[in-house]
Amino acid sequence: IGISCEMYLVIFPEGTRYNPEQTKVLSASQAFAAQRGLAVLKHVLTPRIKATHVAFDCMKNYLDAIYDVTVVYEGKDNGGQRRESPTMTEFLCKECPKIHIHIDRIDKKDVPEEQEHMRRWLHERFEIKDKMLIEFYESPDPERRKRFPGKSVNSKLSIKKTLPSMLILSGLTAGMLMTDAGRKLYVNTWIYGTLLGCLWVTIKA
Repeated sequence: IGISCEMYLVIFPEGTRYNPEQTKVLSASQAFAAQRGLAVLKHVLTPRIKATHVAFDCMKNYLDAIYDVTVVYEGKDNGGQRRESPTMTEFLCKECPKIHIHIDRIDKKDVPEEQEHMRRWLHERFEIKDKMLIEFYESPDPERRKRFPGKSVNSKLSIKKTLPSMLILSGLTAGMLMTDAGRKLYVNTWIYGTLLGCLWVTIKA
């Protein structure tokens, strides 16, 4: 990890996306929390500690902070209930009117290093997320509904900002898929990169 360029490592401690239609997954997640004496969460899944602990343990000498990011794709169904997060196609077709992102910076010294203590700390972070989402979706106060607490900044992405990146990515991908060697490289990178990543996490765990 001792490299000179700045980088971010993104971890999703829940292990999978929250989908209000997958009631069995939600029930299992809530039962897991209850069995361990943790607060049962409503709008987020119970976080698992292993990947977060391994990543922090390996990278703590190179980090100055952890950023706790909460993302909400705005929109409800006809019954007023929270919908599943949009697919990439749905998102690009503007079926999601707005994205709300809340970022909380946590100094490295405030993150416990021992695994069991980190488990409690991580769950407490998700309790904060859950309370924010309850306010976001269910607050009786219209001024607090559909918004996160704290200072907000509105940002709009124009076609001028997104089109160059899309053209470059599309061109590179198409170029690889048009040749046998490119297709093999594309598939092998996807397969073996994933396997090596899983193997590394397993070894370090």
